[in-house]
This record gives sequence, structure tokens and C-alpha cells, in this order.
Amino acid sequence: MFDGIANRLARTRTVVTRATVLPLVVRCGIGLAFFAAMTVAWPVTLVVSRYLVLFALVAVYPAFAPRGRGPTVAIVAVVAGWIIDTTWYDARTALWRVLAIATLTYAGHTLAALAAVLPYDSMVNADVLTGWLTRAGLTILISAVLTVLALGLTAELAGGAFVLATLVGLAAAVGLALLLGRLLRRP
Repeated sequence: MFDGIANRLARTRTVVTRATVLPLVVRCGIGLAFFAAMTVAWPVTLVVSRYLVLFALVAVYPAFAPRGRGPTVAIVAVVAGWIIDTTWYDARTALWRVLAIATLTYAGHTLAALAAVLPYDSMVNADVLTGWLTRAGLTILISAVLTVLALGLTAELAGGAFVLATLVGLAAAVGLALLLGRLLRRP
């Protein structure tokens, strides 16, 4: 047992001494994005209480384990906070909160994907990180615009037209998933 602990401490010491700046910045970004998502999603009374340390630990966990269950645990915690806040605490659903939670969760997830393939001791050009963040920012912007447009359309559509639009959207999503699945299996 003590040999296992000693091996882990030696490995941690090696990681800390060999780590480079850009992978460290990416991992810090993961923790910050998930922490900000949790503070927006969870009720304010819980965020400013002693549970703040627990939120911080859950948010930082994906930075240490980006290949494992870390991002999933953090995303589930963010979604659980949103559900608790809107159902148990009966908080009002505001567009800025929905967009902020989606943006921060996506940013944490995409940074975790980058950290999963980026060794902690790699020498990376800043253009790699800039390109990655630019694509992620573009995705976030397009998603936010489409969300606002879709919410604007729901005010216009009511009753049967709304149900029809929902069914058409679901059919399109299923059709696209089937098409992508078929294209991936093609030789």
C-alpha cells in the first residue's frame, strides 16, 4: 500500500516538474469554466454557503481527469444544480442563465476534450489553442443565436403549429443521426 502511495507521489512530482504552460492553461480553463457554470446553475443560497468548496472540487476534477469521468461528473453536477434551482427553489428561468450555463458547460467540455489529447508536458504553439478556442466560440455564438431565434418562434407558434414544428425537428434530428451513422459505416 505504501509503495503505491510512494509511486503516485513520485509520478505527481514528475508531472509538476515537466508540465508546460499551455496545457496548464487549458486545464485551468476547464476548472474555471465548470466552476462558473456551477455558480450560475446552482441556487445562490447554496453557492455562497459552505458548499462552495464542494462545487470547486467537482469543477476542478475534470482538469485532473479529462479523459475519464471528470467532465461527465461536472456536467451532471451543473445540470443537477439547474434542475434543483428551477424546481425545488422555484427560480425563474432567465435567458441569460440558460445561455451562460450552456456556454460555460460547452467551454469546459471542449477544453476537456483538448486536454484529453494534449499531454501535460507537450510544447504547443499558441495558434493551436487560439484556433481551438475560435472554433468553440463560433459554435457557442451560432448556438446562442439559434436558441434566441427558436425562442422567438415559439412565441409566434402556438398550439398545433408548435407541435408540428417540434415533430418536424425531431424527425430531422433522427434522420440526420441515421444518415451520419450510415456514412460512418460506409467503407
